[in-house]
Amino acid sequence: MDSKKDYYILGIESSCDETAAAVVKNGREVLSNIISSQIDIHTLYGGVVPEIASRKHIERINQVVDEALKEAGMKPEEFDAVGVTYGPGLVGPLLIGVSFAKAFSYAANVPLVGVNHIEGHISANFIENPELEPPFLCLVVSGGHTHLVRVNDYGKYEILGMTQDDAAGEAFDKVARAIGLGYPGGPKIDKVSKEGDPDAIHFPRAHVGDSEYDFSFSGLKSAVLNYLNSMEMKHEEIVQADVAASFQKAVVDVLVQNSMKALDRYGDKTFAIAGGVASNSALRAAMKKACAERNIRFCHPSPVLCTDNAAMIGAAAYYDFMAGCRAGLDLNAVPNLRLGER
Repeated sequence: MDSKKDYYILGIESSCDETAAAVVKNGREVLSNIISSQIDIHTLYGGVVPEIASRKHIERINQVVDEALKEAGMKPEEFDAVGVTYGPGLVGPLLIGVSFAKAFSYAANVPLVGVNHIEGHISANFIENPELEPPFLCLVVSGGHTHLVRVNDYGKYEILGMTQDDAAGEAFDKVARAIGLGYPGGPKIDKVSKEGDPDAIHFPRAHVGDSEYDFSFSGLKSAVLNYLNSMEMKHEEIVQADVAASFQKAVVDVLVQNSMKALDRYGDKTFAIAGGVASNSALRAAMKKACAERNIRFCHPSPVLCTDNAAMIGAAAYYDFMAGCRAGLDLNAVPNLRLGER
């Protein structure tokens, strides 16, 4: 590779309910980042409906990519590679992005790079913090994933812990629905919690046996449902804001405790968070405080880079591309793809 050359990557993301395309220069500089969200549609159903999501991706992907290229002032043949999320995620939506990326790669005669969605979330930190370099510890926390990862080098990951049942974001969605906030749960619980008392109700903090860095949130979700049923049976008032704040504190406590435990053991001097739940204000504040107490540098992406987006995919694809990773036109969607697999 020519170290003096600038490399331009087209990133494509369609793993769930956002159709996104971005142009990223040298893995760190975002020239465009277009996101078409389907939240309004899926809110009607209380969650993402895969079939509807797939149809909307088909409708929007051409326009989204065209807009990304126009905003960046790029032509298809000017790219060094096209990077696309091929897993993990919903198989229908993934296939739309992968199919488009393969067609783009073939038509423009540019290399194709398959990107792991979780790796994309981690890589969002490289955009927000241009001086950030591995190794560092990263907590990826979203609607579908809760991973505590040691980033040993670009593209080199060691999973220290992960959820054994519900992801944190999934628990937020389910509890939000139970207390009448609706979908999407994360932002709504974060907002309502500011009006509540986080110590009003004690919900359990789960620890997974001999797996000290793993997470479990299904028991917490059940505890909230049991509390709500108990209060209804006793005809006692349920204070929505207090339930939301107490639940949120229980989630944040476990995320912070496990993360700090890993930092203390591995001795990393930089800690990062990523994923949709990484935009939660209580989690950010708690992580910032815990890191400051240990003199640890704390990194986090801005909210637009926490949600599913294509800039993070373009960043991850750049480092994979520079490492020599290429995908063929037989690239397929892998819904259960694990971090580090190829």
